[in-house]
Amino acid sequence: MKTTLASLTLCLVALMATGFPFERKGGSPSSGTSKEKRVRYAAWDDVNVIAHGLLQLGQGLKEHVDKTKVQMRDISTKLKVFNGTVTELGKESQRLRAEGEALKARALGLEDREGRLLNVTAELREKTEEMQQERKTVSERMSRLEERVDSMLQGDGVLPDTNAARNSSDARIIQLMLEAQNRRIDDLVERIRLQQEKLDKQNVRIRTLQSQIQQTKQRPTLKSKADGSVQTGSTEQRDSPVEMASDCHELFLRGETTSGVYTIQPLNAQPFEVFCEMTADGGWTVIQRRQDGSVDFDQLWQAYQKGFGSLNGEFWLGLEKMHSMSKDGGYILKMQFTDWNNDIASIRLPFRLGGEETKYSLHIQDTGTFSPLEVSLATDATSGLPFSTRDQDNDQKNDTNCAKHLSGGWWFSNCGRSNLNGRFFQSPPPKQRHQRKQGIFWKTWRGRYYPLKSTAIMIAPAEIENKS
Repeated sequence: MKTTLASLTLCLVALMATGFPFERKGGSPSSGTSKEKRVRYAAWDDVNVIAHGLLQLGQGLKEHVDKTKVQMRDISTKLKVFNGTVTELGKESQRLRAEGEALKARALGLEDREGRLLNVTAELREKTEEMQQERKTVSERMSRLEERVDSMLQGDGVLPDTNAARNSSDARIIQLMLEAQNRRIDDLVERIRLQQEKLDKQNVRIRTLQSQIQQTKQRPTLKSKADGSVQTGSTEQRDSPVEMASDCHELFLRGETTSGVYTIQPLNAQPFEVFCEMTADGGWTVIQRRQDGSVDFDQLWQAYQKGFGSLNGEFWLGLEKMHSMSKDGGYILKMQFTDWNNDIASIRLPFRLGGEETKYSLHIQDTGTFSPLEVSLATDATSGLPFSTRDQDNDQKNDTNCAKHLSGGWWFSNCGRSNLNGRFFQSPPPKQRHQRKQGIFWKTWRGRYYPLKSTAIMIAPAEIENKS
C-alpha cells in the first residue's frame, strides 16, 4: 500500500513539473553568442485529465482500504466466535468423558453388588439345604420314636406313667423343633425369593447402564452453527436413542422409583407422557384422577378419545392411549376410591380395552366370582362394555342416554351402577336427588347417591399381581 502511494506521488510531481516552463542552454561558451532560451509547455487539458484520473484513483484506493478494514473486522469476529466454539466443544468433551467415567464406575459398583448378592443367595441356599437335611434327620428320629412308643404299647398293654411322661415330653420337644425348623426354612425360602427379585432388578439396571455407556461412547462431537463458522464436509451423526419404556412398570424395572411424569412408547404407537405411580410392587400408569373438581369431565367423545386435563392434577389420559397399552390384554385395571371420611377402597381386575371400532369396549376377565365391590362394573363388562358420552350413546339402556342423563363419559350399562367421571361435589352433597345422581359414585361401596371425594384409575402388567 505504501509503495503504491509513493509511486503515485512521484508521477504527480513529474506531471506537475511538465506543466511549467524551463530553460535549456545550448552552444559552447566560447562561441560568444547569446544564450538561446527554449521554453516548453504541456497542454492544460492534458494536465486536467491526468489530475482527474489521479483523483479517481485515490478515491478508489480509499474505498478499497475501507472495504478491507470491514472485511478484517468480520474475520476477527468470526475468529472470536470460532475460538468460543472450540472452547465449548472442549468443555462438552470433558463433560462427556466425566459422564462416561461416572457411568462406568456405577456399572462396576452394581456388578460388585450383584456379586455380593449372588454370594448371599448361595449361602442362603446352602443353609436351606443344611436345614432341610436337619429336618430330614429330625423326622427320622421322630419316626423311630413313634415306632418305639407303638412297640411299647403293643408289648405291655399299658405304658408306665414315668415312661409315658418322658416319651410325651420328648415327642413334644421334637414337634416344637420341627415347627421351628419349618419356620426357619420358610423364612430362608422367602429371603431367597426376595434376593432373586433384587438380582433381577439389578440386572435390568446394569443392562440400562451398559446401554447408556455404549451410547456415550458412540456420541459424536457436538457441532455449533454460529454466524460465519467454518463448514466442514463431514456428515454429522445422530445419537441412537435409548429405547423408550412401554409403560410405567418397565420404567420401574429400569430403576425409576419416584412417582411423576414420564414419557413412554407402547408397541406400534407414538410416544406420549403419562403420570407414573411408583409403589413397592412396581409402576402403575395412571389413566384417570379426580381430587378437587378443577377439571370439567362432562366432555364430548373426541375429548375422551384424546385425553384432557393436567397430568399433575385432574386428568383423563385418553381412550386411544389406553388402548395402545392394553389392547393385547395381560393388564390389571386398578380403581381406587376415597370417601369424605378419608376411608379408602380399591379393586383390581384383569382386563383389555378394544379399539375405536369397538367403541373402546372394556372387557373384564370372568374369574367366576366377583366381590360385592367389583360387581358395579365387572359383571356387565365380562362380555364387553362400550364407552359412552353425551354425543355418542353406546350404553345398554335403550330409552336413555346415560352420559347425558348423568354426567361425563363412562362404560355405562344401565346408568345406575358406577360413574367415576361424574360431577365433582364438595361435601355435603346437593339436596336434590337428580343432582346427586350426577356425581362421582360407586354403588356397591357407598351407594349411588354418595359423591366420592377422590378417585384414581391406573393400569399395570399382570405380572405385578404376582409380586404384590
